[in-house]
Amino acid sequence: MPDSSPPIYLDNAATSFPKPPEVAEAMHRLIREISLSPGRSAHRFSLAASRVIFEARELIADFFGCPDSSRVVFTSNVTEALNVGIFGLLAPGDQVLTTGMEHNSVMRPLRHLEKTRGIRLDILPTGPAGAIDPDDIPGRLSKKTRLIIINHVSNVTGTVADLEAIGKQKGGALLMVDAAQSAGIFPLDMEKMSIDFLAFTGHKGLFGPTGTGGFLLREDLMVPPLKMGGTGSNSEQEEQPHLIPDCYESGTPNTLGIGGLAAGLEFIKKTGRETIRLREENLTRLLLDGLSRIEGITVYGPPAGGARSSVVSLTMDGRSVADLAFALDRQHGIMARSGLHCAPAAHRSISTFPHGTLRLSPGFFNTEADILATLAALERIAAGS
Repeated sequence: MPDSSPPIYLDNAATSFPKPPEVAEAMHRLIREISLSPGRSAHRFSLAASRVIFEARELIADFFGCPDSSRVVFTSNVTEALNVGIFGLLAPGDQVLTTGMEHNSVMRPLRHLEKTRGIRLDILPTGPAGAIDPDDIPGRLSKKTRLIIINHVSNVTGTVADLEAIGKQKGGALLMVDAAQSAGIFPLDMEKMSIDFLAFTGHKGLFGPTGTGGFLLREDLMVPPLKMGGTGSNSEQEEQPHLIPDCYESGTPNTLGIGGLAAGLEFIKKTGRETIRLREENLTRLLLDGLSRIEGITVYGPPAGGARSSVVSLTMDGRSVADLAFALDRQHGIMARSGLHCAPAAHRSISTFPHGTLRLSPGFFNTEADILATLAALERIAAGS
């Protein structure tokens, strides 16, 4: 049984925890004070809810280097955002260039369209740490290359893609970026990095609640909506409006969640993204250094100090990753995630398929004491005690 000390949460790559107090306070205030139904009425509560959405849209546009906040679209998560882009942009015969490190939020829609629309997938090779070489891109482009889809930061190895270099090599193709693991931690600038479609989630590095996310569109890019219905605008029409962002946001939005997401962004601005990143780097360096001293452990991904996030994947000789995660949780009070992390392609790329890895992902609110306790627990498990 674990001791009586507080549990240690090292699953921030799934969902960041805890959230900044400001997030809970903002959501509590909103649900107490307004009806949370924006754009559906002209009364003061509806107008207040509309302001919540607008201010969040402005924050996100500024955060990701998008000059027009109307090009910011809210969805329920990054998976929905990626589906909007993938299903909306690809037609029969199109070629898609992607990598062997993608999440199933990308690979499953692509495999579906490969069967149903006849799109062609071209998978860029990766090195042992899961990185692609941007110089491999030009030789794979053709007149039919419609889309390049890149996972900015791998949720398996923590590998960081060089988006600026990739953007310079994209030719006439559109660049779609899955920023699920990087938003809020690594710099992202749509204009500087030549990103056409950026998909993000709110509940990881942006410190928002679950059920929040979205995408940003380049100024002259249009994508058909994935769903249609009431938008609170052009209600006299029975056809979906073309006005952005309304055409993508059918149904009453998650005002409460979006308000919490805005509070998370404000926390990042106040704290400083570089401060957050430096803290996670230091914790990751401490973790990787300690893991290198434990016999029988293999770590996957870039070394400390390289282009990597705080996601650390490992295996231990003689122990299944599921048993390892179970022992950490039940015997030591340490929460991690084991398995394939919804990214079988990534595990094939690093030769850990089908069993996967144990993933430790420290976050901003973890401490050095958390990391040292985790290392001590793994040493005990490796020693058989």
